[in-house]
Amino acid sequence: MSNAKTPADLTITPRDRRFGRGQQQDRLWLGGDVAATAFYNALSVTFPKGEAYFIESVKAFREGVDEKLAREIKAFTVQEVVHSREHVAFNKRVLDHGYDISRLESRVDQVLEIARSRPKIVQLAATMALEHYTAILASELIRNPKHLAGADKENADLWRWHALEEIEHKGVAYDTYLHATRGMSRWKRWKIKSLTMLIITGTFWKHRIEGTLDLMAQDGVTGWRAKAMVAKYLLVSPGIVTRMIPAWLSYFMPGFHPWNHDDRALIQKVESDYAAAIMPRGTVAA
Repeated sequence: MSNAKTPADLTITPRDRRFGRGQQQDRLWLGGDVAATAFYNALSVTFPKGEAYFIESVKAFREGVDEKLAREIKAFTVQEVVHSREHVAFNKRVLDHGYDISRLESRVDQVLEIARSRPKIVQLAATMALEHYTAILASELIRNPKHLAGADKENADLWRWHALEEIEHKGVAYDTYLHATRGMSRWKRWKIKSLTMLIITGTFWKHRIEGTLDLMAQDGVTGWRAKAMVAKYLLVSPGIVTRMIPAWLSYFMPGFHPWNHDDRALIQKVESDYAAAIMPRGTVAA
């Protein structure tokens, strides 16, 4: 495992934005696509409590980090708090459209209860794995306009803003893990992070697909038809899962670090092509 490679000149900038307040939106807000809408709605349900867990697990190991990483942990925390707030508001709009998300929320509670029973270093490794997932999802979301084609503008802006900040802070949990495991052998560090990623991968996709199918059923799409639609959406067109596989595999390589792949150009793309999605740089949440 390499030493931290987060760019020295990277600035993690919390942007205090609010999306979709008091605006009328379609129930199937992502181009009328039932599978696409259900996938993002189900994903959003996980964020408020999930991101609180990420903050806890990173802050548990902030003692003794260098000054740069301390600043980054603080900025990461502010970004995640604002993300949670905006996904609470987004999830309320899902409820307002008549969806029942109680089963999805219960599943999040169950997973987090199990996660919090694990050793602190395993909790950090789980956060690190999920942060890699969110970063590679975010990268694909910004790189390929097809993912949000036809989406409600406010919701599209929300997901692009969130994606930008996930890319920006993608090294924080990893660098914290490197600090926390500095006394471990390289083999043990790699074993913990790799086994945790394999476990996370199985549960992450199992629960996301179950949640997507649950919400699709509430739109009257069930059985093999629903499963075929989800499989096509995730694997073929736009195929976000298929496109993520190389970046997912890179996690297991010796010398991996999230910033081995420098995708700051995608941050610049949002700032130029989707400027309405973000506040000016330097805006900090209250």
